[in-house]
Amino acid sequence: MLTKEKIRKTIETLPDEVTVDEVIDKIILLDKIEQGLKDIEEGNLYSTKEIEDKLLND
Repeated sequence: MLTKEKIRKTIETLPDEVTVDEVIDKIILLDKIEQGLKDIEEGNLYSTKEIEDKLLND
């Protein structure tokens, strides 16, 4: 889960002059990374073989 502290730290890494779109993009990326880590912890992932099978058979 994103916290204000994680968002604050991410914003602090940006240059002094930044667009709103760039800030939003960074926050979205941070959220996606957090969700991916959560999925890994919960075992919500596929093996390379499972992905290959799904791509080749669909």
